[in-house]
Amino acid sequence: MKPFSFLTLPKMTRILAGMIFAGSFAASVYAQQSGLPVNAAASVNGTIITNDMVEQGIKMAISQGQKDSPELRQVVVQKFIEVLLLSQRAEKDGLANSEKANSQLMLIRQNYLADLELSTFMAQNPISDADVQAEYNKQVASLGPQGMINEYKVSDIAVASEADAQAALNRIKKGEPFDKVAKSVSLGPNKAQGGAVGWIQPGQVSPQLAAVLANLSKGQVSPAPIQVQQGWYLVKLEDVRSSKPPTFEQAKPAIRAGLTQKKQYEFVSQIAKDSKIIIQ
Repeated sequence: MKPFSFLTLPKMTRILAGMIFAGSFAASVYAQQSGLPVNAAASVNGTIITNDMVEQGIKMAISQGQKDSPELRQVVVQKFIEVLLLSQRAEKDGLANSEKANSQLMLIRQNYLADLELSTFMAQNPISDADVQAEYNKQVASLGPQGMINEYKVSDIAVASEADAQAALNRIKKGEPFDKVAKSVSLGPNKAQGGAVGWIQPGQVSPQLAAVLANLSKGQVSPAPIQVQQGWYLVKLEDVRSSKPPTFEQAKPAIRAGLTQKKQYEFVSQIAKDSKIIIQ
C-alpha cells in the first residue's frame, strides 16, 4: 500500500470541522456499556467517530489515487483519532476560544455551507443531457460553413479582488512580463508556470473569459480585470489555432462543466443582486 498522503493533518482538520458543522459528527456521545453505538467506528474520550465520516474519508482517498482496502480504513480512522486528540487538547489548553481559532472556524463553516448550498441548488436544478446536446448543437452551428473551431493558448492570473487584478494589470502595462507578475501574485495552481494554462476551447471556460479571448489579438492581455465566480482574472492570449470540433461524446464533459459553472454564476449573481453588499 502506498504511503497514506491523501490528507495532510490540516486538511483533515478542515474536513472534520465541516462534518461538525453539517451535523454529521455526534459530539459528546458516550459509548454504551455493551460497546460502541452501531454506527460508531471509534471513540476518543467519549466522542464518537461515525462510520459515515470514515466512509467520506475513504472516498476522498480513493478519488486521489489510493486503493480501497482494510488497511486504508484503518489509516483513515487513525487520522480521525489524531485530529480528535489534538482538537480535544486544544480545547483543554484554551485555544478553541482564541480570536484566530474563531476566525478560522467561521471561515470553515462559511465555506462548507457555501459548497452545500451550491451542491443543493445543482441537485435541484441539474444540467440535463438535453441541455448539453442543445449547447453542443449551438456551438457547432456558430462555427459557420467551414465548421472549424478556434482554440486558444492562454496564460492567466487569478486573484481575489478587482483591486489586486488592477494592480497586476498596471504592472504589466508598465512593462513587466506577464509570467513574472503571475509568479508574483497569482493564486492559481499554475502560478509556478507563470500562469500558463495551455490550449483551451471556448466551451471549457466561463462565458466571461470566452468573450474576452475572442476579442484579443495574439500576445495581447485583457484590457481590464475579468470577474468570474472564482474571483478576478487577467488573461493573455499566447496563440490561436483552428481545428475540427470534437464529437459530442468528446465535448460532453467540458460542455456540462461550462453549463454548470454558468448556472452557478447566475445563481450567485441573483443572490448578490437581492442582497445589501458594502465594500470598504
